[in-house]
Amino acid sequence: MGWMESLQATIDFIEENLLEPIRIEEIARQANTSVSHFHRLFTVLTDSSVGEYIRRRRLTLAAHELSKSDQKIIDVAYKYGYETPEAFTKAFRRQHGITPSEARGFSGELTIYNRLVIQVNLKGADPMKVRMMERGGFQIAGIKQEFSCVNGENLAGIPKMWDEVNGNGIDDLLFDINSGQIRGVLGVCVDVPSEEGPAIEYWIATEFVGNAPERLMTMEIPAAKWAIFEVIGPMPHAMQDMWKKILSEWFPSSGFEHTTTPSMEVYSSGNPSGPDYFSEIWIPVK
Repeated sequence: MGWMESLQATIDFIEENLLEPIRIEEIARQANTSVSHFHRLFTVLTDSSVGEYIRRRRLTLAAHELSKSDQKIIDVAYKYGYETPEAFTKAFRRQHGITPSEARGFSGELTIYNRLVIQVNLKGADPMKVRMMERGGFQIAGIKQEFSCVNGENLAGIPKMWDEVNGNGIDDLLFDINSGQIRGVLGVCVDVPSEEGPAIEYWIATEFVGNAPERLMTMEIPAAKWAIFEVIGPMPHAMQDMWKKILSEWFPSSGFEHTTTPSMEVYSSGNPSGPDYFSEIWIPVK
């Protein structure tokens, strides 16, 4: 199955199971990719998290149902995954601006989110600088923190983690001890098992040979074939824009697939807000 087909298959799977509890691990399995990579893929391409898409689609269908039928609100709430009418009413009002009872026969505007359909658009006029490299395993040293991927907690928590690292001297320490082939400080996402829903372990680290300083932990990055993309421009927009181009343009046309090894963002020393700031994205591929 091709890249575009597998992504469409995940959307079809979501739509076919909107009335059932859906675990993101099951959704990512449809695309034959890791949870963290699928999370990034979906968020970058749709500008919403998987959880947000599911919630918006359920509330869209609930609004249609309430406006066209005489079903009890409590039954509609349970049907679309809400344990109490109060929770349903709160979410419904947040999306549509009215209560479920006000949606009966409502002829005004509702906030409707339609089913996503993957389409191929002509792109690629802007060049991308990418090189391929095969490397054996190597060690990174740094700090890590676990984040839930539920309700976008990871999207809010990771920037705060970077702020702390930049303020407490860890960032400077990582640049000082950098002793591998990759020159810079790394951001690395690793899937971790969790009974409370999908979660990632996020590392801020650097490639390092030897025994790490006392404040840091180490992790081994497995051998892989890497697609390495050059990113030029101020953070975070240049990095976000490149991820979107990689996922929407490069992967569909390259014939490569993402492997289960964690991807890495590489940040150089210098001014991250500068127009010429240099960074890279390392993606393990097959």
